[in-house]
Amino acid sequence: MNIFAQRISSLRALMRAREWDAVILTGSDPHGSEYPAERYKQIQWLTGFTGEAADLVVTADHAGLWTDTRYFIQANRQLEGTGVELHKTRVPGQVLIPEWLAAYFEGQPEPVLAIDGATAGCSFVQDVLDAFSSPPTVVSSPDFINVLWEDRPGIPQTPVFTVESGSSREEKLAMLRDFCAARGADGILLTALDEIAWTLDVRASDIEYNPLVISYLLITADSASWFVLKGDVEDPDSERTFGLLADGGISVEPYDSVDEALADCAGMRICADPASLNWQLRSIADGNGIRLDCCKSPVGLAKAVKNPFEIAGMRSCHVRDGVAMVRFLHWLERSVQADRRVSEWDAAVRLREFRSEADGYTGDSFETISAYGPGAALPHYVTPSADAPLLEPSGLYLCDSGGQYTDGTTDITRTVPLGECTALEREDYTLVLKGHIDLAMAIFPEGTPGCRIDALAREPLWRFQRNFGHGTGHGVGFFLGVHEGPQDVRQNLNPVPLQAGMIISDEPGIYREGQHGVRHENLLLCVPKGQNEFGSWLGFEPLTLCPFDTSALDLDLLDKAEIEWLDAYHSLVFNTLSPFLDSETNKWLQQKCKKIATFVRCGLEPEGR
Repeated sequence: MNIFAQRISSLRALMRAREWDAVILTGSDPHGSEYPAERYKQIQWLTGFTGEAADLVVTADHAGLWTDTRYFIQANRQLEGTGVELHKTRVPGQVLIPEWLAAYFEGQPEPVLAIDGATAGCSFVQDVLDAFSSPPTVVSSPDFINVLWEDRPGIPQTPVFTVESGSSREEKLAMLRDFCAARGADGILLTALDEIAWTLDVRASDIEYNPLVISYLLITADSASWFVLKGDVEDPDSERTFGLLADGGISVEPYDSVDEALADCAGMRICADPASLNWQLRSIADGNGIRLDCCKSPVGLAKAVKNPFEIAGMRSCHVRDGVAMVRFLHWLERSVQADRRVSEWDAAVRLREFRSEADGYTGDSFETISAYGPGAALPHYVTPSADAPLLEPSGLYLCDSGGQYTDGTTDITRTVPLGECTALEREDYTLVLKGHIDLAMAIFPEGTPGCRIDALAREPLWRFQRNFGHGTGHGVGFFLGVHEGPQDVRQNLNPVPLQAGMIISDEPGIYREGQHGVRHENLLLCVPKGQNEFGSWLGFEPLTLCPFDTSALDLDLLDKAEIEWLDAYHSLVFNTLSPFLDSETNKWLQQKCKKIATFVRCGLEPEGR
């Protein structure tokens, strides 16, 4: 019997013993994190599905996993033999968990729904309750999975250190207190890990690829309490950080004591963001007479608009990251042309080695997606460490990667022709780059949200009746998460306007199952573009510095403005990076950055075509 089918069976036995009609698990942690620590990967342990976005429902006769378009191919493969059925989201006609549960239990009085209240977001649970005409019984049982998952990892604890960010903790705490005062609140509970790290200027490695500290932060008019694991790990840097915070009026408390501290706020009005507040804490607040003001945290927008110090750091780390990328792509091309045995995993390891030589590098910002041919058709492909596919001198190779640096975070995707490409590969490659360029060239009125310009990246694909199922762009933190909001560029109606100082990714794609995938990604800084009688205007400046391989382009599909943008971008890349490269790599980069407008005017094709 499949090991995951066995685990689902064991869960059903637990449900029968506790008289639960359904169990609902979310793929997050007590802080609403996109990337949870190993301890909180309960769905992965139960089902074998390794995607970052999934929720699970198990009843007596059904087990269903809900995930979006990025993971359909992966989910179908990984769920085979488990007895878990895939439920697709972000597609026409989707039926989400609240509606599905209401339909499943229709006519059954007061079904008992069990949740891990510590990892279930309060908004999600409320949506489930609201979907029923007659409310079900919700049982919150934090960590109930421990009964089955006997070797479950503990809550991670890594050394904590402080960073410079261009603004002080005092300024940030004052901003939050002003926010509370304006709402007539007595305090605010921050539960999102990146918001806490930004507010306190602290970093750690509690979650892989994310420089975060698992903790809570409670701020009132005259106090600030940071609830964090402390004492199990002897570390001078952590002790120094805790001391600095204490000297600054921030008390450091045990992580688990947040429940007690919240109960002590009885009668107070406390702000909390429902996007990251878990159901267990909300229940404690409700049970102790706390007037919970569920509102959007002001930290998200404040940290999304980078200050001059952060912008300078992001520009600087992208130069070093660009040098690493160019060295990697040069090595990759030489290796494949020389018929060296290079697998997807070998390439990912080599890229990390190049990055590790850069000043300020602390690790990757996410697990590198190193995918050749059919593997690249999975937007969130997981590169196998053993028996990884070998790279061949033909077709397309996709590499999506990024680095964490003490002065910024990077995220870049390059799709690389490794040799002769088919007409369809060249066409897809060009259309995706065309969409990327069209968004990068955008100029738009101040106050425009990202959803209003998403179509710029899709229109070249739509014209050929092609599309991609993920968002076009996401925010990126300053030595924080590689994904952050509140801004984004996607089709979903997000009203948050883009502002100067915000950073977004620009990453359209095409994915053909069993054939190939194409994605081109740069990070863009939103910058002012002038004022006139029609208002203030914004546009983008590329932060990412790395050439796009022009040898796979079908130049007939690019217009004059797009070619001119590409040539100007390549000039910027070469002029910025060349002083930091050895002569051989420099010569290679010069060839890759050669202007193509000249060839178009002369009716020729660039070398290497």
